[in-house]
Amino acid sequence: MLLGVAEGDTATEAEKISRKLLRLRIFPDSEGRMSEALGDREILCVSQFTLLGDTSKGNRPSFVSAASPDLAEPLYLDVCERTGAARGVFGADMEIEMTGDGPVTVLLEA
Repeated sequence: MLLGVAEGDTATEAEKISRKLLRLRIFPDSEGRMSEALGDREILCVSQFTLLGDTSKGNRPSFVSAASPDLAEPLYLDVCERTGAARGVFGADMEIEMTGDGPVTVLLEA
């Protein structure tokens, strides 16, 4: 999970997004249909303020809607705690490998 925290987000949004993520039926069942929730699968949560980049007014993204680190980090930790997710290093420049399984990427908003 790549998690972007927006300016104005609160513990309410953290709780909503966590609950939604745990119940989201995006994994294949025995017939190959997307109908199973997370279950015993593991989550890696990486903070990603760049998800909030706004390019509507030019070619350089603006990140003014991203929360400041002092607001974002506690909410990031809250989501990780609520979902049992392994954590990236908040605010770090990290390299991760991801494998997309199929043509599905889902954007969740609280």
